[in-house]
Order: sequence, then C-alpha cells, then structure tokens
Amino acid sequence: MNVNLAAPEWLFLVPVLAFLGWRVPALRLQAPLRALVLALLVLALANPRWSRGGGGLDLWVLVDRSDSAAAELAVHGPELETILAKSKKREDRVFYVDYAVDAVRRDQGDVVFRGGTHQTRTGGALEFALAQLDPDRAARLLVLGDAYSTEPLAEAAEKVLRRGVALDYRLLGEGRAADVRVGAVDISHRVLPGEAFLVEFSLTGRGDAEVPWEVSREGKVAAQGVASLRDGAARVRLTDRLGRGGAVRYEVRINPAVDAHSENNTAGAWVEVAGGARVLLVTNYPDDPLATLLGAQGLAVSVVSKPSELAAASLTGTRLVVLNNVPAHRVPTEFLGALDFFVREQGGGLLMVGGENSFGSGGYFSSAVDPLLPVSMELRKEHRKLATAMAIVLDRSGSMAASAGGGMTKMDLANTGTARAIELLGNYDAVSVHAVDSEPHEIVGLAQVGPNRQRMVDSVRRIVSAGGGIYVEVGLRAGWEELKKAETGQRHLVLFSDANDSEEPGKYVELLEEMRAAGATVSVIGLGKPSDVDSALLEDIAKRGGGRMFFNENAGDLPAIFAQETVSVARSAFIKEPTAAQGTPGWSEIAARSPEWLSSVDGYNLSYLRPGATAALVTTDEYQAPLVAAWARGAGRVAAVSFPLGGPFSNKARNWAGYGDFAQTLTRWLAGEDVPPGLAVRTQIEGEQLRVELLYDETWAAKIAQTPPVAALAETGASTGTSPESPSPGARALVWEKMEPGRFQAVASTPVGRQLRGVVRVGGVSVPFGPISALGQAEWRFDRKGPTELRQLSARSGGGERLDLATIWDAPRTTTSRSLQLYLLIAFLVALIAEALRTRFSTE
Repeated sequence: MNVNLAAPEWLFLVPVLAFLGWRVPALRLQAPLRALVLALLVLALANPRWSRGGGGLDLWVLVDRSDSAAAELAVHGPELETILAKSKKREDRVFYVDYAVDAVRRDQGDVVFRGGTHQTRTGGALEFALAQLDPDRAARLLVLGDAYSTEPLAEAAEKVLRRGVALDYRLLGEGRAADVRVGAVDISHRVLPGEAFLVEFSLTGRGDAEVPWEVSREGKVAAQGVASLRDGAARVRLTDRLGRGGAVRYEVRINPAVDAHSENNTAGAWVEVAGGARVLLVTNYPDDPLATLLGAQGLAVSVVSKPSELAAASLTGTRLVVLNNVPAHRVPTEFLGALDFFVREQGGGLLMVGGENSFGSGGYFSSAVDPLLPVSMELRKEHRKLATAMAIVLDRSGSMAASAGGGMTKMDLANTGTARAIELLGNYDAVSVHAVDSEPHEIVGLAQVGPNRQRMVDSVRRIVSAGGGIYVEVGLRAGWEELKKAETGQRHLVLFSDANDSEEPGKYVELLEEMRAAGATVSVIGLGKPSDVDSALLEDIAKRGGGRMFFNENAGDLPAIFAQETVSVARSAFIKEPTAAQGTPGWSEIAARSPEWLSSVDGYNLSYLRPGATAALVTTDEYQAPLVAAWARGAGRVAAVSFPLGGPFSNKARNWAGYGDFAQTLTRWLAGEDVPPGLAVRTQIEGEQLRVELLYDETWAAKIAQTPPVAALAETGASTGTSPESPSPGARALVWEKMEPGRFQAVASTPVGRQLRGVVRVGGVSVPFGPISALGQAEWRFDRKGPTELRQLSARSGGGERLDLATIWDAPRTTTSRSLQLYLLIAFLVALIAEALRTRFSTE
C-alpha cells in the first residue's frame, strides 16, 4: 500500500502553523486536540490517495463453451490452459469463467460445464467476471473463444472501460474450413388472401460457389434452385400467394458442396394470412351443421376433422374455437395448452359443445381447457350410479429412472399420476395396481377404494424403477386377472408404458378380444411420441381395447393425464335420456332478447356451474344442471353448451325453431368485436430479438394517454393447469418505450426454436400477433460484427490479441487508488466538535 499526496502545495501551512503557535500563544496551537484539528484539515486539503495493486496479477480467463466453439476448444483448450498455469509467477492467480448462455466460475461449480450452449453471451460473461474482481489486486481479462458473440457488447464494454481493467483475447477457429450459411428470411409478416408477396433470403460464405437451395411451405417443397455465390454473397428472391387464413411457415435450406457447419444451413419465418373473422370448428362430425350456420353469417369457417394436425399456429387469425364433441386425446397437447393465452390474453372465444366425447366423458377434466370452462366436469359422489373397477399397469423399466426435472424421476411422476387416479375414484370403486418389468409385481390387489384409499396411495408412491423393459402381455394379463374379480359395474384397464421400450407383446390380440367380449376396455398412456419405435403397438392395444390413446413427451403432464382418464371413465356422465329444460335470465348477458328455448334435450353432459359463471338454460331434473353457461376469462369469452348440436342425441336441438338464431348469436358474442381503425401492430425479428411496435393515429391518442397499452408474449408449449381466476400461465409482459407521437416500441428476446405468440391490448381492444420464432440460430450465423466489437473493446481497454499466452504475465500490474479526503474530513469534523466542547466546558 502506498499513500500519495495529490496536492503537496498545501504543505506550506505546516511551518506557518508552527510559527503561529510559537509567536501567538493565544491561539493555543500547542494544545494536542487543537493541533490535531488543524493537522487533519491540512491533510484533507492535500487529498492523499491510497494506491493498491502493482504486485501479483489476477487473470480472469473467459472460456467460450458455446456450440460453435466446442470443437476448437476441445482441441486447443487444455494446451492453452497448461501454458497459462506454467508461465504464471508465484504471486499471480488465474481464475476460469466458463460461459455460453450463462457464466459460472469453474472453481465454484462443476468442472464439466453444464449450462446452455446455444448462445455465446460474451457481454454477460464480462459483467459476471467484473463482479468477481478483488479490489485490492491488479487484474486483467482474457477471452478465449471464437469472438462471435450472439449479443452486442456495448453495455458490457462501458463497464469494462469504467472499471479500468485491460481486456485481452485469443481467438480460436480462425482457420476453420469454408462455411456457407443462410441469413434471415425477409418476408411480410401479414398478408391478405391472394395478395402477392416476396420471400427473400441471403447466403454468405467465402469466395465463389454454386449453392443448391430449397424453400418449403408448411413442410412441403415449394421452390428450389441454385444460388451463385460471388465474392462470398448471394441473394434469392421469390414471390408467392396464399389463399387461406391462418399462419404459414416458410423454411429455407441450403446444401453446399463444402461446408464447415451444417447448423447454419436453415432459416425460416411465419406469415399470417388475415382473412376476416375466422372460426376454427374442430368437429367429430363429417357434415357438421354448425359449419353451414356460421358460414351463412359471413364468418370464415375452417373445419378441422383431423384434430391431430392442429398446432398453436392454427390459432393465428382465429377469433373463435369450437370443440364439437371431440375427445381430448385426439387434440394435441400443444394446441390445448395454447388456448389459455388465446382466450385470456389475445381475447379469443372458446365454445365447447356436448356429446358422448365431450366435457368429462371426453377426457377434458384436468386438461389445459378445464380452467377456462364455466362448468366443472367431475361427477359428484352423490350423483354416482355405478361403481367402476380399474386396473392400472405401470412400466417400471430402466427408462423410468430418468430425471424429469425438479428432483423427480419419470417413475415418481407416474406414481403421482396413479395416486391422483386413486384419489379421484369413489368410495365404492375398486382398483388394482401392478408395476411391470419382465414380470408383473402386485402393488395393490383389487380392493374397494373407500376404506383402503390412503394405504393404496402410500404403496403406489413407493414404486421404483428396476431396470430392463416392460413385458406388455404379462402386464395386461395381470391387470385383467384382477378385473375378473369385479362382479358389477364397468371394468377398465390403464396401461402406462414407454413408447420406445415396450417389449414382448405376445398374444395380446387374443387377450384383448377376451377382455372386450367381457365388456372391459383398455386405454394406453404412452410416454413418448407417435413416431417412437413401439408407438404402433401401443396404438393398436388402445384401438383393440376400445379405449383412448395418449402420447406425451413431457413426463410432467402424467398426473394430469391419469386424472383425465380416471374422470372420463369413473366420474363423468352423459345422460342418454330426454330431459326437460328451462331458460333463465342469464341469457341477457349475451343478448338483449331471449330466444324461445327448446323444451327438452335428447341427452346432455352432466356438469356443474362454476362460481362467477352464468347459466342461461338448465335442466329441470334432480341435477338442475347447466345446459348453456358462459363467462368472461381475461380478455376473452368462453361458453359451454352441454347438449349435442349435431350427431346422436341432437334431434330435438336440430328441430328446434330457434336453433340457428341461438348458434349464431352465441358465436357472434364469443368472437367479439373487430379491431377499430387507427390501431396497428408491427413486428420484426432481428437475430434472436423481437421488436414490437404499436402504431396509432390521433383518434387513439387520448385513450392511450388515459390507459397505457399492455403487451404480452407466450411461448408455445408453456404449461397450463391454472385456476379459473388466475392469469394466463407462462405469459410475460413487455415494457413499452415511447419513440415518438403515435408510436410505442417494445423489445424481447426470442428463445431458439420456440414459437412466440403475443398480443397488444389498448383498453378493451386486443390486437393479437404471431406466431414468431427465430428459426435460424444466431449461434451459427458468425456475424462479423462480433470479432470487430471485441477487438475494438480490447484496444480501448489497453489490451490486445495474445498469440503467445505466456506473455500476458509480463503485462504491467495496473494499480487502482482511492481518495482518503472524505475520511479525513469526517475525522476533522469530529475533532473540531470535540475541541469546541472541550473549550466550552473548560471555560465554565
């Protein structure tokens, strides 16, 4: 430590004060405390500084662990780290910070980097290292990587320069083989049906080359050709037209003859086709009467008879979704999960229509749609008429030991789902549980649930994975042997199995024929996807067993799927007999004039009105069940019509004189109003950053000044399952910045490979947008701005490129200093007050 006087000219006061103290005794400068006061004042005016550093050097090495640098780092990394270790001096220290998406000190974490590697966030790593520096030691920063940061360095650069720490760098991979990459796809994000628009993309590489390319639309090749790369650049322009509403995905793929990285050979974009008020009718009927009715009202109706083809992008341009007697297991989880944001945030409408495959009977209990509906679906205990015997056969093979996150394994979540099923069964129901690998293991023998419920749940939660695969036939046979013991009620078996590891099906066909002949049914929950190795076997078991087939890749959804299946089998009811109905004043919340209600229905799904919802039509039987119910959910509206409007049990409804007026009025109310003129939303993707702009004219200025706009984003696949009152799960709010009169702007990151859907709300008006996604990965774009930014920052900080890493230890030991003036002034004031008090009391 060194103390330097910044203003030594003040030291002339020392002899002056000494002379005054000798010649003017009245000043009493010879008194110790008074002399201390004056000495502190002189030192404070001299502004001494405490200098630190100049000895040992702390070197903070930032090691790029991202995907694009991994190969070069694996080859050269150990050698470079050895050089640094051997060449440092005894008093020097070296610290390693591994980074990609996040940064972590190697001496405080795992030796093997376990963070995300799909981005190179050099700026974040620099800020992380700066926060770790020892203020009492000299320090330097060294970046070891390819210098292609996926984020700007401007903010981190300011902090590096302000801290006064030199930044060096050593580049890896500069001699990499020639690489050709495709840039972002430039395309109009929103077009009208039949409108011509451009599809443009650029190619970047080295020198001249002929590069084959193809453009796919919705997964099918729409155009292909060869681009001529000249001086490392080429651009391709195409035109296209789209004739239907919704969202369409374009993807560009190139196939260079010589290429270092195939990861940057694809890019893509979405186009929204605006086609007016669109109704998405997901139906179980080949000729749904609702399609004709709604089309006659000028609504653009898209009829979906293959629900498995639905995705979150299907909601683009949609104002209302109608689920007409379609079972939940036929609708992709992604689509059902996207409905929550569609309704609550984007202001869309949802209508569920009754039938034998709808509501609880269709497996919608505990699904993503459940919290949205104005009715609850599980059958109350006092309304149960028949007991159910259920056999649950669980895969406990080795794959079930895999982690599912949150400290739980797949087996733990399957156990939780089974326990949830037992909790939902009634007291008079019976259940058995087997865990199966190469042979069945009885966990719970068939017994009545009521007196044994807690014991059963405790036993199920103790199941562990035991290795091997699941032998399907022996598991099915063990469950069926238990179900044979049930004397009354319905009998149902649930098979849970890995879609990639279901072995030894044996004579399952004959076994299922025997079960069906006895009136038993079989449903299958497959952990995986329909394209997995054993998925066809599991689908065939469910088909032959007369049950449902669930595929799910996310083990976290298993408890909800078990609950859906249990309620659809044991705690739901479709009443198959004519039932009288009567209207209520609740319809006035939908329309001013009440319809002439039908006097009875042929059948209906038994459900219960939720608190806060309104019933417009109810049954007159013992249940007083809602037949027409509705409520608002966030910015959107949801209705439940519990009786069929098509197919079996719909004769009375279709012959009802007010059928058409009822359907048209309800759907118009659910679809909401058109966006008023003078308001628009514009979106743009820049790398992995989304820019959202709200544009408005003077007619909206006063409204926006009174009620600031709100914007929200949701990722496809975000989990749901919230309560009816909660906001949309997974939604994140954006922060607006007013750029100029009539224009707001918000910026958000776009996760790689994830679709984003969004909405801008002004007052009661919702303007949805999306889907949007960064289909090309910034990690592999090798933007030349990255190395340039790093070199400029290094030069400004006093560092440079270190081809010979050993020389970094010869760099000057920079020092830092801190002024002591403030501390001396505080001491001066304290001494001054003490002297004043001493003088006062001594005089008295």
